[in-house]
This record gives sequence, C-alpha cells and structure tokens, in this order.
Amino acid sequence: MRYLVFSLALLVAAATAARAQDVIPDLKGTWTGKGKSIVLGNNAYHPGSQGPTDPPRVRDIEATHVVEGQDGRVAWGHSSTTVADTKEPFAWAIASDNKSIVGADLDGYFRITLLSADRMEKCYVHNGTGPTRSVVATCYTMERVKR
Repeated sequence: MRYLVFSLALLVAAATAARAQDVIPDLKGTWTGKGKSIVLGNNAYHPGSQGPTDPPRVRDIEATHVVEGQDGRVAWGHSSTTVADTKEPFAWAIASDNKSIVGADLDGYFRITLLSADRMEKCYVHNGTGPTRSVVATCYTMERVKR
C-alpha cells in the first residue's frame, strides 16, 4: 500500500510539473537591467566619435524594455536606455520550452532566457549593416519591475 501511495504521489507531481511547463509565460510589464556592452563604432545608445573600424570599447548600459502587448507566444513593445530614450520598437517570440525567446528590433537581435517569472538573461547583438554601421554585443540579467 505504501508503494501505491508513493507511486500515485509521484505521478501527480509529474503531471502537475508537465502542466506548469505548458503555461505560456506572461511577459507584459517593464523590465530593467544593467550590464556591459562591447561596441565598435557608435549609435544612439553608445554615442561617440569612434567609427566601426576603430578599436572596440566596453561600455556600461542600463536598459528598459516595456512589453506593451502579448498574444500567446508573441510579444511586442519598446526599448530605451538611460543614454537614449528612443522607444525603439521590438518583437519577441517565445519558444515551446517557455524559457527561450528570440526577437528583433530595428537593427539587432535578442536571445533571451527566462530564469524565473520576473527575471531574464537578455543577450543582444547587431552587426554593422544598419544605418549607424556599429557592431554591438551584450548579455546581462534583467528584472521585471513589480506591478
């Protein structure tokens, strides 16, 4: 009888965990974080006189992403930093694992991993094909501002 109860408890726990993984995370809200970026050239978020062929710079960045809307696995909003309040639009898509997110803005790409309901690791890159011809790469943790 003990084994039956234990087996039943394991089965219920596994079913509950599987159902929880099927729930698409709600990303709406304001996410903020600070990190370092490697930059070649300059752009609104990393101003300066450096060109894309000058030596790279390591810069501090403090970013905010406001997820304004979400429909299932797709979300959208705008980004700004403490240096440039551009409200640059972005689009994100949540993978079926409910933890991995890919996305894009006007000149770059996001790779995001949800660490918890209110915490993510955001990586962002763009190459020199955009209007600024700058190259950027960064990864850092962001947290959702409590509602």
